[in-house]
Amino acid sequence: MDNARDTYYTALLSRDRRFDGWFFVGVSSTGIYCRPVCAVRTPKFENCTFYSSAAAAEKQGFRPCLRCRPELAPGHSILDMSGKLARTAAALIEAGFLSEAGIPDLARRVGVTERHLRRIFDTEFGVSVIEYAQTQRLLLAKRLLTDTALPVAEVAFAAGFGSLRRFNDVFLTHYRLSPRQLRKTSSSANLSNTMSFELGYRPPFAWAELLAFLACRAIAGVEQVEHGIYRRSIVIDIAGRSLTGWISVAHVPARHAIQLTFPAALAPAVAPLLSRVRHLFDLGCRPDLVDAHLGELAAAVPGLRVPGAFDGFEMAVRAIVGQQISVAGARTILGRIAARLGPPLNAADPAMPEGLLAIFPSAQNIASLPVEALHGIGIIKARAAAIHTLAGEIAAGRLALEPLVPLDETLAALQRIKGIGTWTAQYIAMRALSWPNAFPAGDLVLKKQLGLSSAKAVEHHAQPWAPWRAYATLHIWRQAAANSGESS
Repeated sequence: MDNARDTYYTALLSRDRRFDGWFFVGVSSTGIYCRPVCAVRTPKFENCTFYSSAAAAEKQGFRPCLRCRPELAPGHSILDMSGKLARTAAALIEAGFLSEAGIPDLARRVGVTERHLRRIFDTEFGVSVIEYAQTQRLLLAKRLLTDTALPVAEVAFAAGFGSLRRFNDVFLTHYRLSPRQLRKTSSSANLSNTMSFELGYRPPFAWAELLAFLACRAIAGVEQVEHGIYRRSIVIDIAGRSLTGWISVAHVPARHAIQLTFPAALAPAVAPLLSRVRHLFDLGCRPDLVDAHLGELAAAVPGLRVPGAFDGFEMAVRAIVGQQISVAGARTILGRIAARLGPPLNAADPAMPEGLLAIFPSAQNIASLPVEALHGIGIIKARAAAIHTLAGEIAAGRLALEPLVPLDETLAALQRIKGIGTWTAQYIAMRALSWPNAFPAGDLVLKKQLGLSSAKAVEHHAQPWAPWRAYATLHIWRQAAANSGESS
């Protein structure tokens, strides 16, 4: 990054939030590394060294700033990583992939040999895969120590360390203070049966529009949107266990962040939980790039996000159920699926938001039932069969619907299932796979709003919007809803 020092220093001087998370600055006079938006006095140019990752800064002996907290920096979008296998692997590591798998599994997941993964990782980040993973565990532990009152032993295991002794040794070696010493510097950690974390984004952020999109599609008993807050029930698998609970997400615009709250019982799954919420709210988006590329289409609502999915199977069921029926009609059927086939939420939790009653059934749940169980809910036979087949593929491990899976192979596997066509596959890609260039060209609303009669014509019209066609789709849907006087 030496040949770009002037550019990075200019961004540092301006505290430009567009660069937050894209680089970190190590300050030789203090031994500390910071985000480019840090509020402390800007260091002298000659004292600055710039790094593409927190891990690279820590490898050179720098400690994370306690004020700007590098662990709070926004991440990257899928498109940022699509051409860079090392960044794809890094995102999986940040989501906790190596807590339950090894480096050979990670290499297979991104489609390269282990040797090649190690080589490209060192080239991209200047650190090994193990060093990068260790930094992510340390930063997550630092966050848990600062923001929660979890016992230190629980912090160690939630962050992915195999033993408390190993955690204490590594923490002290890297940060030159013990976990207990760091906790003494924090006044925000209070005993509670819930945990809260802030997740940063790059402004602008069209929060009201994103929330309106989620609100009109909320599944009764599973999701709710009230008073500017999104809540839902969840299940997340970690270390062979299924943990159930709920999340609540509010906007903190003054801090360019959203605030995520969930039961403390979900602490063991904090890494994948934070990752899923980042994708659900599209926090890795670069609105400066997207809005500039879309031009006039994005001018009315800058910072519009593409809502992701907390669970890929649930989103795929939404897409199948929603084929050629209204949003309201699909919502009714989805509510029946959750109420009749989903496990109930633990009503004994005193902090659980009122109105959340059930967990949306998993692929394993649906695959274990006869397809007739879906017919009885009011789903036509063709769609019920598609849902049942899809559930079987996911339950058997032959298909995964989540960000960072191989795109072309996943779309092809989806469309081999009878009842899943191009529109459905592209909608799944847009939301479950978080693919920013997904585009359901055959969508009736797109054709009507653009005044075009065929999917081919819509596809041709949308070519200039690539690689951000999913964002263009959201803008057009929002315009259509506004013209009809309905919610988006």
